[in-house]
Amino acid sequence: MPVPEFNEIKLPALEFFLDGKPHHITEVYDALAKHFRLSESDLNELLPSGTQSRWHNRASWACYDLYRAGLLNRLRRGTYQITDDGKKVAAEKPTSIDRDYLMRFPQFAQFMESKKTEKKDSEVASALVSNPSTQTPEEQIEAAFTEIRATLVADLRGKLASVDPFRFEQIVLDLLVAMGYGGSRKEAAAVTQKTSDEGIDGVINEDRLGLDVIYVQAKRWKTNVGRPEIQSFVGALAGKKAAKGIFITTSEFHDNAREYAGALHQKVILIDGRRLAELMIEHGIGVAEEHAYSVKKIDSDYFEET
Repeated sequence: MPVPEFNEIKLPALEFFLDGKPHHITEVYDALAKHFRLSESDLNELLPSGTQSRWHNRASWACYDLYRAGLLNRLRRGTYQITDDGKKVAAEKPTSIDRDYLMRFPQFAQFMESKKTEKKDSEVASALVSNPSTQTPEEQIEAAFTEIRATLVADLRGKLASVDPFRFEQIVLDLLVAMGYGGSRKEAAAVTQKTSDEGIDGVINEDRLGLDVIYVQAKRWKTNVGRPEIQSFVGALAGKKAAKGIFITTSEFHDNAREYAGALHQKVILIDGRRLAELMIEHGIGVAEEHAYSVKKIDSDYFEET
C-alpha cells in the first residue's frame, strides 16, 4: 500500500506505545511499517528534496502531534512514552486521530494557535495552508517552510523556558555577540553581571570601541511583563548612565508595557519569547541547518541565439 498520510499514522502510533515503555522513533518506523504492510519500495520513497524518507517524515510528525497534545511524553530527542491522557484516549478506541480530534486538548489547541500567531504576518501562507488545492508548487514550499519555522519557534520557546538559568545567560550573550554587540564573547561576558535571578542584568557595549553602552535585562519570566517592570528598568537605565536598553523575557509583554516603552525618550527595545526565538534562528544560535532546498528556473537568456 502507499505510504499513509500522517493523520492515518497517529492512532496506530499511540497504540504502539500502550506497553508503557519508552520507545525511540526508529522502533515506531519499523513496527508501523509492518502494521501498514509497507513494501520495500514504499519505505524507499523519498521526499522531493531526496534527503529524507517520506515514511520517516510522516511517522515523525504523527508522533510529534501526539506529543504536542500531551498523549506522549518526549523523554529526549526521538524517544517517546505514553502518558495517562494517551492511555485514556486509546481506551476510548477512536476510529481515527487527526488534528481536528487533537484540538480537544488545550495544549494542542494552544500550539496550533501559536503557529497561527507566528504566521500572522503572512496571510497568504496561512490561507494556502488551509486550502492546499489552490497552491502552486512554489507556494506549497513557501507555506511548508512557514509552518516548519513556526514549529521551530514554538520548540525554542519551550526550551528557553526550561533551560538552566546560567545556560540561559550564555545563550543571550551568544545572541548579543552574534548580533554585533559587546565585541567578543569574552568582552560581552565581562560587562554583564551574573545574578541569582535567572538572567542577565548589566551593561554591554554597543560597538567594539565602546562609544555607547546598552543596559540589558534578560529574565526567564514565567508570567507576562507589565508596565511596573519596565518602569523599574528605566530607573536602572538612569543609574547606569545608559540612554538605551534591551529588555528580554521568555514570556510576553502586556500592552501597557509596550505603550509605556513606546512613549519614552530613552530608546528601550522589548524582546518577548517569540522575538527572542526568531532572532536565535536568524543568527544561528541554538539551531542547526537540517536541509537546504535550491529552487531553480529556466534561464531564458541561455537559450537565446547569440
